Amino acid sequence: MDPRIREHARIIANHSVSLQEGDDVVVDAHPVAEDLVVALHEEIGEVGANPIRTSQRTGKRAHRAFLRASDGEFETPDHELALIEETDVYIAIRATDNVTQTSDVSPETSSAHRQAHGPILDERLSTRWCLTQFPAPANAQLAEMSTEGYENFVWDAVNKEWDDQREFQANMVEILDPADEIRIVSGEHTDVTMSLADNPTINDHGEHNLPGGEVFTAPVPDSVEGEVLFDMPLYHQGREITDVSLEFEAGEVVAHSAAKNEELLTEVLNTDDGARRLGELGIGMNRDIDRFTYNMLFDEKMGDTVHMAVGRAYEDTVGEGNERNDSAVHVDMIVDMSEDSRIEVDGEVVQEDGTFVFEN
Repeated sequence: MDPRIREHARIIANHSVSLQEGDDVVVDAHPVAEDLVVALHEEIGEVGANPIRTSQRTGKRAHRAFLRASDGEFETPDHELALIEETDVYIAIRATDNVTQTSDVSPETSSAHRQAHGPILDERLSTRWCLTQFPAPANAQLAEMSTEGYENFVWDAVNKEWDDQREFQANMVEILDPADEIRIVSGEHTDVTMSLADNPTINDHGEHNLPGGEVFTAPVPDSVEGEVLFDMPLYHQGREITDVSLEFEAGEVVAHSAAKNEELLTEVLNTDDGARRLGELGIGMNRDIDRFTYNMLFDEKMGDTVHMAVGRAYEDTVGEGNERNDSAVHVDMIVDMSEDSRIEVDGEVVQEDGTFVFEN
């Protein structure tokens, strides 16, 4: 086994979820990630925890078959919810043998299935959880990389000194935490403002998401004003959506467009009322992620980027007494901030063309 796989498992167990004796652990992974699953079971065994393996959230043939055969109406599966309710640690490993496996499932069916699983997602987020990536060949192909090149990319981004990354990102947390308003400007088509008042900023240094490498918070839902062109592609439900443009008034998307698969974007925004409002603003700060790979777990962490998510806001990014945007979806989209771009916080420029003020 590649020693980097065991290092990956060690970081998950010790840094991301802090495994403890007696923990009941769910490892959710596609069979293509078998080596990482085995290495994790070694870590789980050494600490005296109790593992169970599932494959509930991966885009495999059985999941596609179920969705295509269904009538498009779903109820929350009580037995799956019961499993997560009894779980202390939930580890999800992204990897697949076909990244477009669910591309011929209708957006309406996928949306209905996500809504029915909303309570399960809520329960997962109440555990000690981690979402990570195994560098499978299909994911390398989507990233337009060789398998070996993609393995190097993934493990360079994952197997690093996370305490150093935390300290670097803490500079941005100190700027955003007391802020009232942030403005994002990029090129001719992105100029958007939003209030962050009293919402905490989270320093993501490889705990829930591995790799980490961002700071993120939630906008006050009705405060978002302006227009955003997300000039990096979005890969959603096995399909690419490009050049997404959203126009906000009083926090709500009032106009939208996309150069490719606009109908899928429309379906996302029509999921529920919360899907037309922002649930997250994040700033990418992981310099080891230096290229776009059609994988939001990595792409949103790239240095010189900002991402915004329509839909659900995470509870720990919403201050006491503030409104939390709720939705069955959480869909991230990315703006390139490397050129002709700036971030202003309470009227002060804190990043220009990808360079933070504390890097000068």
